Formats: sequence, structure tokens, C-alpha cells
Amino acid sequence: MAIDTPATIVILGAGPVAIETALYARFLGYEVRLIERGEIGQSMRQWGHVRMFSPFSMNSSPLGLSALAAQDSERSLPEKDAILTANEFLDQYLVPLATSDLLSGSILTQHEVIAVGRQQLLKREAVGSSQRSETGFEVLVRNHERHEQVIQADIVIDCTGTFDHTNHVGSSGIPAIGEFESRAQIEYRLPDILGNDRERYAAKQTLVIGSGYSAATNVCLLGKLAAESLETHATWITRGETSQDDQAEPSGPMSRIADDLLTERDHLAQQANYLASSDDAHVTHWSKTTIEKIHYDAQGDHFQVTLSGEHAGTHTFDRVIANVGYRPDLSLYRELQVHQCFASEGPMKLAAKLLGESSINCLDQTSHGAESLMTSEPNFYILGSKSYGRSSQFLISVGLDQIRELFSVIGDRAELNLYAPVVLPE
Repeated sequence: MAIDTPATIVILGAGPVAIETALYARFLGYEVRLIERGEIGQSMRQWGHVRMFSPFSMNSSPLGLSALAAQDSERSLPEKDAILTANEFLDQYLVPLATSDLLSGSILTQHEVIAVGRQQLLKREAVGSSQRSETGFEVLVRNHERHEQVIQADIVIDCTGTFDHTNHVGSSGIPAIGEFESRAQIEYRLPDILGNDRERYAAKQTLVIGSGYSAATNVCLLGKLAAESLETHATWITRGETSQDDQAEPSGPMSRIADDLLTERDHLAQQANYLASSDDAHVTHWSKTTIEKIHYDAQGDHFQVTLSGEHAGTHTFDRVIANVGYRPDLSLYRELQVHQCFASEGPMKLAAKLLGESSINCLDQTSHGAESLMTSEPNFYILGSKSYGRSSQFLISVGLDQIRELFSVIGDRAELNLYAPVVLPE
């Protein structure tokens, strides 16, 4: 709903969508407090060595580029079609943007958000009443010295993402037997296999779990490592069957997209499928296989893993990488009246739109309009990958559309678009 400047907007997180949201709000004259428990782009740093699928033009905004140019006219920015690693994107665009004059005083790093609530209102109170929209928010935060404080806000926008909250490896979505006890030793993300984490995986037997692009990335990196360290081996298990893809050639675990415009993504799928289907002794793919039990033996520094399905049995692995997806952290707004999807755990209005999408190509995703961003809690919004719940189809470019649409509502100007090109009078 519309709120005039200089209202205070608190933004949770400091990833690409959060920083761009803060910039948009500052340009419109709102007071902004952006709260991040780590450093700028910390989640992206965890996979900083990985090359992004989408070009720089899809991951940056006209407003961001203008702000950097105004800050330093000599600054060299990536080409529009550049395919950057996450670290390159952070170092060349997001961190400079976050530390620019317009934003630097608005960002609070090393502060963890504990919870968001309404001032003097409990979750069960004032249901459907205008009292909730007329009452501000309280955001409880804690710094690295564990000192706590409450920050007040007129609007709260949650851009915390999902990368820090992984799914479980059990076949039904619940933890496999022994997973909780072994969790500290299981890698759920994208280790730097050819760099800082090389010694951890070289000459080791690694189990990779998952059928998405993260799993494919790790398998391909392990395949490259095996070419240099010949005792390295990866066993890749997926729940589904190997099938034909859109290219009418033997597929493998990864479904390729016909005429994929994201060439980096298609190259990864091809390479992963080649490794999975070839006679290369360094990568073995087992389809229709899931995890039943997992136990980490600290003394021997290895795992005993019991599999179910087509390759049932108990096997020993030195390392386990579980790329089983991510989920939103719902605890931050548990005391708010947010209607969530029972399937995706995303905000209900947007989730209902997304459930109607059938394409596996994230490029087919579009923003679904400002109305889809409205939650049942007035002036509380969820943007970015967290707005998609457990779906992995989110793109930064969609997040930029979300920002533009949201502020057309907050600013009560349907035509408001700070990303529109400037047309100079003749």
C-alpha cells in the first residue's frame, strides 16, 4: 500500500535484489536501513568461483549503472554480454554499488535479524483490521558481539534469499536416518573443488546427490580434478530416470533446453551428461536411487551410506555433496500474518501464479505484476529468490522487475519506473 516519503524502509539481506531495492528506495527519498548478518553478497561468495549463467546485462539495473557512473566516471564496468563469476559480479558491481555514497550509510552488516513483528500487536490480533496497516514494525537484530536492539520500520522488505537453508537428502524430503548427526560433514553447496577445497576432494571417493545445475557443476569440477588427480572418483545419484532431452540425443541426468539462450547453462548440461554416460572410470551415474541412511565415521573420516532404489546397498564414500535444493527461512516473520503456499512456502499470491508455470526454462519466468507481491500482512513484502519459495527458477532480472512494480504501489504511481531509459527533448 502507498506510503509517502520519508518513511523508513527496513530491507533484510544484502544480496543483489536487496541492494537494488535499497538503491531504488533511496532515489525516491525513503529512509533505508538494510540489515545483513554477514557482509555484502555473502551468500554469493560461497559460490564465488562459479560462473553465472546469465550475462551482466540481466543482473544489473540502469539505476545501479547510473549510480556507479555518478560516483566514479572513470570506473570500468563489465560488458553487457559478459558472463561473470559470482566473485567478479560482486567485486565489479554489487560491492561498489553498496559502498557508494547513496547507500553506504544505510547498510548495517554483521547484524543478524532474529524476528520481525508489529509494534504492540500479536500475530493473532487485529486480523483483517486496518489497525495492522496503521501500526509500524519492530525488527529485532543482534550483532556479532551478541548485543541486541530493535529497529522500527514503516515498511519491511525481506530479501534474505534461500541459499543458507538447504533441503534434506531423505527421499521423502525429511532428513535421512543419521543426516542430522552427519550434517556438519556433508557439503550442501558448491565447494571450490579446483581451488581452495582441492585437497579435500583430490584422490577421494565423493558421492554427489541431486539432479539440478548445482549437482552438475560439482560433478563437472570433480571430473576436471580427476584428470589431474587420477584417484579421484565421483558417484552421482539422481532420483529420476535418464531420458531423451529436447536435443533428440542421449540425455543423462540433465534435461537440456532446446536452443538454450543461456549458452553457459547448456554447456554445463552437455558436459555433465557426457560424464554421466561415458565410460570414464572417474564418474559413475546411478539413476532411480535415493538415500536411506547416512553415517559419518569421524575416526576413519568417511561416510557409510545406505541407498534405496535401483542401486540399493551400503557403500563407503570419503566425501558427500548434497545438492538437494533450498527453502525459505520462515522463522523471521513467524509473528506476522503472512499467507504462505502449502507447496512452495512462498507468499501465496505469487505462489499461485508460479504454480501455473510449466516451463523448466527460467528464462520463461516473468514478473506477475505488483498485485502478486502483496502479502496478507500490510507493508510487508518478500522479494528475490525467497519470494519463489522452494522453486529454483528465480532470476535476478525478475527481481529487478519486482522492485519496479513494488515501488509503483508504495509510491502510489502506476507509471513510476526508475529503470526506464531517459528520453531527452529534441
